[in-house]
Amino acid sequence: MVKPRWLEKKIVCGPLIREVEKLLLSEGLSTVCEEARCPNRSECYACGTATFLIMGDVCTRDCRFCAIRKGKPVPLDENEPEAVARVAKALDLSHVVVTSVTRDDLPDGGASHFSKTISVIKKANPEASVEVLVPDFLGNEDSIKVVIDAKPDVFNHNVETVKRLYPIVRPGADYERSIKVLSFASSSGILTKSGFMLGLGEKPLEIHELLFDLKSAGVRMITIGQYLSPKEGCLPVERFVEPEEFEELKFFARELGFDSVASGPFVRSSHGAKEMYLQFARSDFLV
Repeated sequence: MVKPRWLEKKIVCGPLIREVEKLLLSEGLSTVCEEARCPNRSECYACGTATFLIMGDVCTRDCRFCAIRKGKPVPLDENEPEAVARVAKALDLSHVVVTSVTRDDLPDGGASHFSKTISVIKKANPEASVEVLVPDFLGNEDSIKVVIDAKPDVFNHNVETVKRLYPIVRPGADYERSIKVLSFASSSGILTKSGFMLGLGEKPLEIHELLFDLKSAGVRMITIGQYLSPKEGCLPVERFVEPEEFEELKFFARELGFDSVASGPFVRSSHGAKEMYLQFARSDFLV
């Protein structure tokens, strides 16, 4: 399928790209920008930012939209939280985004590692806000609470697609479980965020139902982007969604009551995360 003109993206160049790459390499850190083959990678690196991928670069699940390797992960690196904090400080990040592979092999799904990473970042960079994009922890509320108790500024868990497509797009995940994770997080009072992709075969009514479910779960921030198959073996793109449809969905979501909505072909959870968060920081939304 030929990409339409609105999906043509120039490769951004700049001296900061190499600096970011060198810093990450020196600390042995991974980024979701690199491992997931994000189309915004060069743009983010050129701005001196990146989204940290913790707990290794091998996932225990086999989501068919994702480029991250699947298999048996290595043991956790107990020094990783400090390394993330050092790089965040070196890059002078005012908003630090941390995500992870799914680690179903760990008793708590890696929740304690997330907690330590949040705490260390905040200690080393007290002025920085921290956003976490977490897996579903198999729905374990104790694990979710461990992350929340570390007081990240934003708790993000992506649903990725509509309910009907979960068995195809996210085998090993469960739609209702993801909604419950978000509902549990929002009920704690934390700022909760989610996101999903279009172009996987979803229908308009299913998108609206998904947005209703997310709003009912207490989610306040939403990202909606175009699915782009990252490598051979991943699901093919069923359709390229026109920019006008993204705008219509943005309007629909705002009418539903979401406080912040980013909707467009190149929208991703972590791309522009700082700007979305600052919308809240400059408003009366945050208590």
